[in-house]
Amino acid sequence: MVEQKRIRLGDLLVAQQYISAEQLDEALAEQKRSGLKLGRQLIALGMVEENTLLDLLSKQLGIPFVELKHFRFDRELVQTLPESLARRYRVMILSEDSESVLLGMADPTDIFSLDDIQAVIHKPIKTAVVRESELLDILDIAYSRADEIASLAGQLDEELAEESVDLSDIVTDASDSDAPVVKLLQKIFEEAISTKASDIHIEPDESVLRIRQRIDGVLIEQVMNEKRIAAALVVRLKLMSNLDISEKRLPQDGRFNLRLGKSNIDVRVSTMPVQYGESVVMRILDQSEGVRPLASVGMPPAYIQRFRSVIQRPYGLVLVTGPTGSGKTTTLYGALSELNTPEKKIITVEDPVEYRLPRISQVQIHERIGLDFGSVLRATLRQDPDILLVGEIRDAESAEIALRAAMTGHLVLSTLHTNDAVTSALRLVDMGVDPFLVAASLKAIVAQRLVRKVCESCAEPYELEPGEQALFAKLRPDVSLTATSFKRGAGCPHCFNSGFRGRIGVFELLEINGEMADALRENSVKNFNDAAHRSASYRSLGANALDLAVEGRIAFSEVLRVSAELADESLSDMAE
Repeated sequence: MVEQKRIRLGDLLVAQQYISAEQLDEALAEQKRSGLKLGRQLIALGMVEENTLLDLLSKQLGIPFVELKHFRFDRELVQTLPESLARRYRVMILSEDSESVLLGMADPTDIFSLDDIQAVIHKPIKTAVVRESELLDILDIAYSRADEIASLAGQLDEELAEESVDLSDIVTDASDSDAPVVKLLQKIFEEAISTKASDIHIEPDESVLRIRQRIDGVLIEQVMNEKRIAAALVVRLKLMSNLDISEKRLPQDGRFNLRLGKSNIDVRVSTMPVQYGESVVMRILDQSEGVRPLASVGMPPAYIQRFRSVIQRPYGLVLVTGPTGSGKTTTLYGALSELNTPEKKIITVEDPVEYRLPRISQVQIHERIGLDFGSVLRATLRQDPDILLVGEIRDAESAEIALRAAMTGHLVLSTLHTNDAVTSALRLVDMGVDPFLVAASLKAIVAQRLVRKVCESCAEPYELEPGEQALFAKLRPDVSLTATSFKRGAGCPHCFNSGFRGRIGVFELLEINGEMADALRENSVKNFNDAAHRSASYRSLGANALDLAVEGRIAFSEVLRVSAELADESLSDMAE
């Protein structure tokens, strides 16, 4: 039996004076168009805050409010409720004892949904109210598609085992969504999207096939014994990417678009011949999320203000640096979204074009037909741009063209693969560009990294080891260890037992002043380095990362991982 009271949410909110009768009428009218539940509609319209609504429901219904981000859920228990029911009614099983089941509900006023759920759960149901966003996150984790992927891999392996079957027939004729190879790839992509993976790796080994997903910058592996399905997956992906399926000896690059539910996914594909077949790596970009505004890329407010003043200048070169996957493109597109006005002509030169932006002329590099960075950059300067985005400065030619454009009245934004802001300016000189040109054109450099956040669901206090304490004392003599709150994750279902969940950006911003420009003209590494560190506004990546660790948002190990400066200090301590 279900223990639940019936209440009318709208009337209750009006009676408690959280909203007016007119606001309720407006929300009900909008609800008919959107199809949302009334509670979600009120939150979407900004008429009531989610926490206020949930607290009210908890008190009025006499049920608990459960914070799921701190809740240790049992994955097997959650899965006892069919996924279709859990997602349709936004519910999950929180706990079970010999007498009843506790059910978390995003909308505990929907008592009619409990009839369908009661048919599956043969125990009395007690309810609790939970946040819908946290509930959906847990459903994505709990209903992992790993078992389905393994099952579909087995089906495809059986099909390939038939002696009369031709691999090309299986793959090229697989237009039917029920074909095993199509269903397997669909489940692989669904799993990647639900876990927010940035990349999928398909790697044939001597006797197994490894499918790995990069989640929060770290690879999570699933091993399959059906090694022969690798060829079928590779051929199918090549067809989807318009690549040559007969060419297995050379690397190939392509891309395709995929629609999964409400998500529009752009997939960049890279194939490479390896010892036991062909390896495929796919970079996943969810186009439905759109371009993130500059305020939401993770940059501290003080840095955003300074960066905005830099990109509002009429000319000069602004660099965003860091390794692959550090979020450079996200920062640049955030800047473009603020600069994109009818008064300004913006041209981008990219390889590949990641986001399609209105009003901006975007050029895709195609080196095989001679459309390289150098030739495109020369052409863009004849197109009368105000702002030019160069996807990446790769060589002396592209660097010199970008710098000359910056010196002749254009604002140029670009990226460079360097460790930090200070070495980026010196890297341009090292490429063979005239130091005077670098000094005259370069205005600012942003260096960034993405670091893993401590999982909030399993975070626990952490005391630094003696070596770490010595390093901390050297780097932050102004802060007492007793006043800090270092944390690390113990591991839980929310974070796949890794102790980390989600990522946050670490930034440093170096604005080139007169002293630094003089050092660049002289091509003096030491003078430039000294001038940069004397700058009152400069603060290193390591110091900014350490601030996040002191706040308990990232583990101290992430500070060491991301900062070459701190890693070197650590090694010297060990040597002593």
